[in-house]
Amino acid sequence: MEEQFTISIFVNNKPGVLVRIAQTFARRGYNVASLVVSAAHDPQFSRMTIVVQGSPADFDQILRQLNKLVDVVHASHHESSDSVDREMALFKVEVSAERRSEVFQVVEVFRAKTVDITERSLIIETTGNSSKIDALERLLGTMGLVEMIRTGKLIMARGAAET
Repeated sequence: MEEQFTISIFVNNKPGVLVRIAQTFARRGYNVASLVVSAAHDPQFSRMTIVVQGSPADFDQILRQLNKLVDVVHASHHESSDSVDREMALFKVEVSAERRSEVFQVVEVFRAKTVDITERSLIIETTGNSSKIDALERLLGTMGLVEMIRTGKLIMARGAAET
């Protein structure tokens, strides 16, 4: 049975680091479901947030292998109870002027916002946890959703703990 795991990896900001990390997952048959890479507060380092799907039996071994890689400062697994996670998504909805009010009501309930409007379409932006974005996608799917793009999960450890 496959599970989903969220990993935060703090790495040296050097070329080739992402490839070595991706190979670690591929060798064990893990699929990368989400990947976010950005500069850390110190430009010598980058932070990666990776959501992977795979067997729980191999996961501890993968975490140990990641921590052994030369340019990895530290890699940590995060449960939803010990971290705050968010994604951002943009949705393009093709909708007639007569049905726009329905879409606007859904946007309001989800605390999303309309960032572009034309005669025949809307672009909606939202942030939140993965389940919120999944729910909005399902609702907009019944209202003319034609395109969606998501950033991937970002996480930060709660409290004083380092991510």
